[in-house]
Amino acid sequence: MSRNSAVWREHAKCSGKGDVFFDDIREQEAKAICADCPVREQCLDHAMRAPEQYGIWGGKTPRERRRMTLSTTQARSRR
Repeated sequence: MSRNSAVWREHAKCSGKGDVFFDDIREQEAKAICADCPVREQCLDHAMRAPEQYGIWGGKTPRERRRMTLSTTQARSRR
């Protein structure tokens, strides 16, 4: 399954459960759904490339995704 294809969404465990992923109070519930999702990597990849500013994507909050981006940027600048 291509990372760039939206086909991965058809296999996502979160399908039809969108509200959970955009509710800060239910963050742990959303992450539990993501934990064993077969397309978690593709989802996170999408969120990082888009970039998605809100919600849990690929098991990561917006803050966690920003940290990942920052870490990657800092690692590249050290080269």
